[in-house]
Amino acid sequence: MKKLLLVALLVSAFVGARAQRMMGVANANWGGTLGMYLNPASIVDNRAVLSLDFASLNFAVDNNLASLNLNQAFGAATGVNGTGKLLTFNGNDKFNVLLPVTELRGPGFMFSLDSMSAFAISTRLRGFNQFSSFDRTLFRTIMDPNFNEASGYSFKSGNFNWTGHMWTELNVTYGRVFHRHYKHFVKAAVTAGFMMGIGFISVHGKNLDATYYNNDSLVATNTDIRFASSVISKTGELGNGLDDVSLLGKNAGYGFRADIGGVYEYRPENFDPVDFTTNKYKVRGSIALTDLGFMRYGNAGRADITGNGSMSTGDLARNAANYTDLTKYGNARGFTLDTSRKAAKVGIPTALVLGADYYIVNDLYVNLTWIANLANRNKPGNSYYNQVTVTPRVELKYFTFAIPVTYSGMTKGFKAGMGMRLGWVYFGSDDMLLLVSKKQYGVNFYVGGYIPLNFTYSGYRVEGKNPEAPATRKEMEGVPMY
Repeated sequence: MKKLLLVALLVSAFVGARAQRMMGVANANWGGTLGMYLNPASIVDNRAVLSLDFASLNFAVDNNLASLNLNQAFGAATGVNGTGKLLTFNGNDKFNVLLPVTELRGPGFMFSLDSMSAFAISTRLRGFNQFSSFDRTLFRTIMDPNFNEASGYSFKSGNFNWTGHMWTELNVTYGRVFHRHYKHFVKAAVTAGFMMGIGFISVHGKNLDATYYNNDSLVATNTDIRFASSVISKTGELGNGLDDVSLLGKNAGYGFRADIGGVYEYRPENFDPVDFTTNKYKVRGSIALTDLGFMRYGNAGRADITGNGSMSTGDLARNAANYTDLTKYGNARGFTLDTSRKAAKVGIPTALVLGADYYIVNDLYVNLTWIANLANRNKPGNSYYNQVTVTPRVELKYFTFAIPVTYSGMTKGFKAGMGMRLGWVYFGSDDMLLLVSKKQYGVNFYVGGYIPLNFTYSGYRVEGKNPEAPATRKEMEGVPMY
């Protein structure tokens, strides 16, 4: 049984990979709308006058419970080597798992209205399956064949959260330049989006003290757990509720979201302020709040489980498919179960994004980005984990090559990847060490395509001067800068 569960886990993990932020290409100046998801202000003063987005796919998995040895995956699945060498468990009492996180960006576009403003429309489908602050003892009993299953082991878990959620988005972004005068340049933008929820399922526990015995029984005390889902049928059946999933039905979710961002650039060199074909800054700083908002499901099923009691894990599995059966079984075993259908609010992964980009020389840049979680993990919803990423890159008009190196707040370790943009196509990974290292905690891959229609030079001309030479600051005196 453990082997089957483990193989299922691996299949889920490697069908999808980690919905990171495409750090290898998102900070590039020639990336069209790619930077908009880190900071919406990136669409203003863009190198492209028009960018048409086809689609992109971004998958990920990550955890801080066990590292994976990819070399042992085939032997574990076939039973040749067993599963003992596949996972190396660490000593964390609580663990977090993203398994998987998926982002599909659909058709969209960005258009520079003039030298001072820009407008964009974007679409995407997002999905999270996230475990937060779960106890590792129960998980290892199921997944780790070398774990001691002696009768009478106990575990305690509090403020744990599992939320699986999938939704679609239609977003509108507008930004403009607020200050442009020689050395100093400031721009800002806001994204407003409408979300339609496909479905969610969550288990939120304030407390669970439990002891497991070899006779397949579980004794729990001080239990305070809430189960909620929008994919439950009218008769209370979880599985049949999947047939009721609809973007327009009464079980669907609706919500609004927003991103707000600003950018400051320091421009010390001579430049032509109306030449949009070149980057003018030496240092660029940015700040953004992303994924402000929440989803509301108006007809979600809910079960509140409290009290002390005991149960057989086999009986629990047989009765959990229907609310009525689950209520009768739980009450008979000492628990109090209260089932109902009510409105439910599900959070989205609100985050603070701070960035700095430094122009070194010629076509070489280095970027520093810090992403901090602002979502409440003690309520149903999803979240990102804190991370700091340093990304050196080489950037030309039709080519970008970058190597993002990230310190993860979840795993307390480093990740490395590679991002590349070749004309209209981009691909890469924020976390690909699993391909070259025996043991890593996660993996991520992305690929996408777009058509950028870049600006051509149409800058200010100085009479009697070579038209290919940019105007100096002195020559630009008296020329409107706003």
